[in-house]
Amino acid sequence: MVIDIKNVSKEFENNFVLKNVNMRLEGGKIYGFIGRNGSGKSVLLKIICGLYRPSLGTVFFNNINIVENNMFAPNTRALIEKPDFIAELTGLENLEMLASIQNKIGQSEINDALENVNLINEKDKQFGKYSLGMKQKLGIAQVLMEDTEVMIFDEPFNGIEEETSKKIRKILLKKKQEGKIIIIASHIKEDMKKLADVIFSFDEGKVKKI
Repeated sequence: MVIDIKNVSKEFENNFVLKNVNMRLEGGKIYGFIGRNGSGKSVLLKIICGLYRPSLGTVFFNNINIVENNMFAPNTRALIEKPDFIAELTGLENLEMLASIQNKIGQSEINDALENVNLINEKDKQFGKYSLGMKQKLGIAQVLMEDTEVMIFDEPFNGIEEETSKKIRKILLKKKQEGKIIIIASHIKEDMKKLADVIFSFDEGKVKKI
């Protein structure tokens, strides 16, 4: 998988939050997006996913123009901003419902994803009763469970204890070895130093490789 982001700008209410962004993202690498809150990281993630249309420019997945074709990103799972699931359903039920959309995986893959984020013991608890860290873990589990070619994480380690964070980092490094594109946005440079092969810095709408 290759993602090409070409001349992408995004304007909200006469304010450009992204200005002429260009980058190529290739399989087998972890990409770090760093910058303060409001610097445009999450906006670019949403454009990559097809949730926002850029004001200018376009995005290609393996030479398929997802903007022109009005598509969501193919073979992609994402956790952007705070995880949001159905409060009355359990963690397990929420993942089962998501998995049923494409019907690619079964119970064992869902359970493996819950194990991978140390949430298996809370799988039968209602999402609305989850702590911040548990909600974050469920969000990461839904990205991992279908083993997609592109995995996107926005501030993934918020509220998660170090033991589980280390476990997730190891899993992401393994996914990189399997050829996945992994994108991690964070305002914490230490997260990027531990994981990223390539780091892009976001500042006042401009993006540069560092």
